[in-house]
Amino acid sequence: MRLQGKVALVTGAARRVGRSIAMALAQRGAKIAIHYNHSRGEAQRLADEVRDSFGREAGLFKADLADVRDTQRMAQAVLRQFKTVHVLVNNASIYEKTPFGDVSRLDWDAHLDVNLRAPFFLSQALGPAMKENGEGKIVNVADWAGQRPYVDYIPYCVSKAGLLCLNAALAKTLAPEVQVNAVLPGPVLLPENFTPKARQAVIQATLLKKLGSPEDVAQAVLFLIEGSDFVTGAAISVDGGRLIA
Repeated sequence: MRLQGKVALVTGAARRVGRSIAMALAQRGAKIAIHYNHSRGEAQRLADEVRDSFGREAGLFKADLADVRDTQRMAQAVLRQFKTVHVLVNNASIYEKTPFGDVSRLDWDAHLDVNLRAPFFLSQALGPAMKENGEGKIVNVADWAGQRPYVDYIPYCVSKAGLLCLNAALAKTLAPEVQVNAVLPGPVLLPENFTPKARQAVIQATLLKKLGSPEDVAQAVLFLIEGSDFVTGAAISVDGGRLIA
C-alpha cells in the first residue's frame, strides 16, 4: 500500500513514539487522524507541523481509550471527517510499575482496557471500512515484554501478550484485504525519571549495547504499511536484540 493520499489514525499520536509514527506517515503522504486524551496542546502542535511541513490534512480526535463508548465514538468521528480509514496504528499505551502484591483492580483494568481492549474495538469499528476499500493496514505497537515478561509490570506485560494474540486473530479475521501486524519495541525511549545507572543497565541488557529511537519504531511501521503487502500476523522486534539477550 502506498500512503500517498491515504487516511491513517494513530492513537497516542501527540507525544513520544506516537508522534514519530504520525510524522513519518505524514511525510509519506498520509492524512493523519491524531488521537489524544490529555495532551491537547501537543496534539495541536503536531497537527500544525503536519500541515506546515508536509501540506497534509490533520484532524484532532480526543478520546479516553479506557472507555469503550468513547473509543467507538472517536472511530465514527474519524470516519465522518475523512469518509474512510486505510491505516490504524494502535500505539497508545499505559506503562506503569505495579509491584506484585500491590496490584489493584484499577491497575489491572487500566492496562488491559487501554493496551488491549481499545485496539480490538478500534479494529472492529474501522476494519469494515478497510475491507470495503479493498485494502487496509493495522499495526499494533506491542512490546518485547509481551513475549518475555519481567517483574513489577505484570498487568502491562499481560496486556501486551494479549495484544500479540489479538494481532494474529485480527490478521485471520480481516484477511485477505487487510494486513495486521505488530511491532515490538524495546528500549527506544526510556521513562524520564530513569537514573543514569538504570539507563546504563538497560543499554547493557541489549545485544547491540545501545538504545534505539522512536524513529526506529516509525521505520518498522512504515515497512509494514508500504514495504510489503505479503506480510500479515507478524511481530517484528525493534529492540536491539533485547528479547533474545
